[in-house]
Amino acid sequence: MATSLGSNTYNRQNWEDADFPILCQTCLGENPYIRMTKEKYGKECKICARPFTVFRWCPGTRMRFKKTEVCQTCSKMKNVCQTCLLDLEYGLPIQVRDTGLSVKDEVPKSDVNKEYYTQNMEREIANSDGTRPVGQLGKAPSSSDMLLKLARTTPYYKRNRPHICSFWVKGECKRGEECPYRHEKPTDPDDPLADQNIKDRYYGINDPVADKLLKRASTMPRLDPPDDKSISTLYIGGLGDTVTDGELNHFYQFGEIRTITIVQRQQCAFIQFATRQAAEMAAEKSFNKLIINGQGIPLPPPPALDEEAPANYFNLDPGTAPSVINITLPPPPGINPPPPGFGPPMFHPMAHMAPPMPPPMSMRPPGQIHYPSQDPQRMGAHAAHGSRHGE
Repeated sequence: MATSLGSNTYNRQNWEDADFPILCQTCLGENPYIRMTKEKYGKECKICARPFTVFRWCPGTRMRFKKTEVCQTCSKMKNVCQTCLLDLEYGLPIQVRDTGLSVKDEVPKSDVNKEYYTQNMEREIANSDGTRPVGQLGKAPSSSDMLLKLARTTPYYKRNRPHICSFWVKGECKRGEECPYRHEKPTDPDDPLADQNIKDRYYGINDPVADKLLKRASTMPRLDPPDDKSISTLYIGGLGDTVTDGELNHFYQFGEIRTITIVQRQQCAFIQFATRQAAEMAAEKSFNKLIINGQGIPLPPPPALDEEAPANYFNLDPGTAPSVINITLPPPPGINPPPPGFGPPMFHPMAHMAPPMPPPMSMRPPGQIHYPSQDPQRMGAHAAHGSRHGE
C-alpha cells in the first residue's frame, strides 16, 4: 500500500524517541519526586513538525499540567527548555540572549530547508560532547554583562499556575474552591504580553517578553566614556573613611597608573592611568562590580520613598510623644460652673441635649434594677405617662 508523503512517515528514522525531557528548573517544579507520563511519537514538534516523544507531568500542588512542546533536536539547537523555550543557562527569551551575545539567527523557516538544516545539526550534535551548544551559539562568547544582570538566579514557579477560569470571568463557575483554574481577573487584552507565539519566541522575533526585557536593559545605568580623549582619570566613590592605596591594587591589572589621589573626607579616590585605553578597560571591567575589603562598591541607589511611614507635616521628632492640648469650653447658658477645686469644667457641646446616664451597678441600691424602658428621660416616656393618668 502506498504511503502518503503528507503523513511524514517516509522519514520515520528521524523521529525522536527519548527517555527524559530537556527542561528548566522552573518547568520541572520544586518537588524532587515527580511522576511523568511518556507517549512515544505523541505529537509533532511545533517547530520542525516531526513526531517526537511527549512527556506530561504536574510540577506541583495547585499547578497546571505541563508537557513538552518541541523536540529535543530543536531544543539543543537553541539550548532552550522543551516546554517554555527559555534559555537553559540564563532563563531568558532567545531574542534577549542572542542580542546580548551578538548571535544572528540562521534557522531557515521553509519546510525543505528546515529539514536539511535539522539533519545537519543532528549530525553536529551527535559528534559533540554535549557540554556546549552547537551552531552559532557554540561559537558565541561565554557570557555577557547584560545577560548576567537580567538572568534569573532562582526558579520562577509562579509561571506554572493554572490558567484563568473562563466560566468564572462570565460569572458562571459553580465549582468554587474545587475549580482547578484560577479565579482572578484576566489581564488587559490590549497588553502586548497577552499575545505570545511559540514560533516567534523560538526564532527570536516579535517576542513581547523579550521587548520588555530589552527595554529594561536599555534603562540600566551605564558608564559612557567622555568625548575628550585626553581624560584618563577614573572616579571611585563610596570607599569609606579608612581606604588606603594598597586596597586599590585592583586597578593595576589594566595598565600603568600615574597617580592615585584619595580624599578621605569625601570617601572617594581619583585614579589616573597613563593611557586612555587602560582607563576605558578599567571602567568597563569595574563598573558596578568593584569589591574592596569584601564590600561591593555599586552606584548609590536613589532615595526610596517609604509609603507606609506616617506623614510628618510639622517635622516633629517621631520618638517623642505628642502633646495633649486641653481646650475648656464655656458652659451652656443656664448652667453654673462647678465650684473651684473640682477641676476644670468639662462640658460637651451636646451635653444639655443628651439624657443622663444611669448609675453603675455597684452604686445602685439593693433591689433596684434599671431597665431602659423605665428611663423617664427616654423618648416618649412623658407621653405614655400622661396617657395613663388620663385613663
